[in-house]
Amino acid sequence: MASKRRQSENGKNEKRKKKSCEETAQLCSIIDDEQVKKAVKEAWDQKRSYTHGDLELDCQPFPHCIIRNFLNSDTFIDNLQSDLMGLNFHEKSNDLYKFKQSDDLRKRTEPHIAGLRAALFGRFRCWLGDVLGVQLESTVDISCARYEYTDVLLCHDDELEGRRVAFILYLVPPWQSRDGGTLDLYSTDSDLQPQSIAKSLVPSLNTLVLFEVSPVSFHQVAEVLTKDKCRLSLSGWFHGPSLERPPHHVDVPIPRSPHLPRDESVLLEWVNPVYLDISYQEQIQGNFEESSEIQLKDFLKEKKFREVSQALQLSQIQWTKRGPPNKRCYEVASLGNLPQCVRECWELLHSEAFFLLLSNFTGLRLHYLCPDDDGDDKDKKEQNEGLKEQDDTQAGGTSGSLVESAADTSRGKEPSTPVCCGELRRWFHGGYTLLHDGQAEQAEFSLDLVLPFCSADWQSDFGGSTCYVANDEDEELLTVYPEDNSLALVYRDKETLKFVKHINHKSFSDSANDRIFYDFSFVYFE
Repeated sequence: MASKRRQSENGKNEKRKKKSCEETAQLCSIIDDEQVKKAVKEAWDQKRSYTHGDLELDCQPFPHCIIRNFLNSDTFIDNLQSDLMGLNFHEKSNDLYKFKQSDDLRKRTEPHIAGLRAALFGRFRCWLGDVLGVQLESTVDISCARYEYTDVLLCHDDELEGRRVAFILYLVPPWQSRDGGTLDLYSTDSDLQPQSIAKSLVPSLNTLVLFEVSPVSFHQVAEVLTKDKCRLSLSGWFHGPSLERPPHHVDVPIPRSPHLPRDESVLLEWVNPVYLDISYQEQIQGNFEESSEIQLKDFLKEKKFREVSQALQLSQIQWTKRGPPNKRCYEVASLGNLPQCVRECWELLHSEAFFLLLSNFTGLRLHYLCPDDDGDDKDKKEQNEGLKEQDDTQAGGTSGSLVESAADTSRGKEPSTPVCCGELRRWFHGGYTLLHDGQAEQAEFSLDLVLPFCSADWQSDFGGSTCYVANDEDEELLTVYPEDNSLALVYRDKETLKFVKHINHKSFSDSANDRIFYDFSFVYFE
């Protein structure tokens, strides 16, 4: 009998332990005010602003609600922070973000985490459902994030099946706008694409921010600029029926064009002679075919490279920011007013002679003088002779003599029409490109070329590297760092996507000036 009694007492103790596992989270009294709830509901429905005490509803640039002093107890907040800082955090890094995140918190048993979770997804979810007039689901979706120096979450809209309302609860030390880490809300244009930052919310201890996930709810966590503070927050989503989404906006692609008629004299003028050696081209092709990528250092003649580097910094070049920010952020040069040497470098990469040189480097059929895989494999010297035999008397050469060349006639085949598209880009602090649905849908076989300038003191941890990933995977297959006068060639199949990593605050020099580099970025298609 004694043993049974002890078992029974042990069972009661276990129940007591389970109960004590959850500390009750007292929410601010404003949640209990029925008049306030009614007023918030009306304002949200009518898309107008409303303020009452610690609650503020603003509908610009899209509806969002701020509730200060969300939790009633300072002791609870302190203990909640302690619970959270004791969790295991995992480094999260891809094209869109860099920060540390905890595991999902829906089953964590730490008393104050469990208590807050119960309050958020119980009483507060009912209040929010009444405000929105929506039956929110019982799904619990919450995690903890730590943002430290240079961490960032770039522009996105949060839209994913089932997400109806996003929330963030800040648990930060005293924070100022100069520390970075603001929650930036974007305005949108007539195509519902993000345009510019319309409002920035500085994190504040014990403040809850929430907004309805919609086609226009574009936002970002700005890069954290302080080295001394940790931006700790709890965030997640309340789930429910998704709002109707219009069709995705489709970008106008960069125009493609065939080669410019330039003979091999342009190569002799610009390219390091070692890369014009036939036997070395064969060696390069062998290496490229093994790995589908190669970097050719000191590609341009040193004098030409220096000349272009200096000219790129001239004020006569007109630079335009290229967006939208949920896809990219960098500057692109207008081709109409380029300095002469920069224009000539552009034409080199676009020239017929360069297309053939790329064919020799890669084995890709980017020129009809390039041998077929299944055809007669002629010596590359003979291919280049096809260019040499052109009429040099015409400035820049012509492609007409090539079309009628003996090499093509002997094959008895119509010449192919490889094309390319390109940009001259300027990169600076805050620049990046992002992966997006349209990029995956339009993916095709192509050869990427990047030729950087003015990146001599660029370090790998600044960002600005071009990263290649398999579709739907975060793991990087290849990373190409900006390196002066190093021509990077990468063959990309339909399952491989690329992005340029966010350039972070480390790129500032000791004099607090923005470091800048430039690159020619071309894509060639067989």
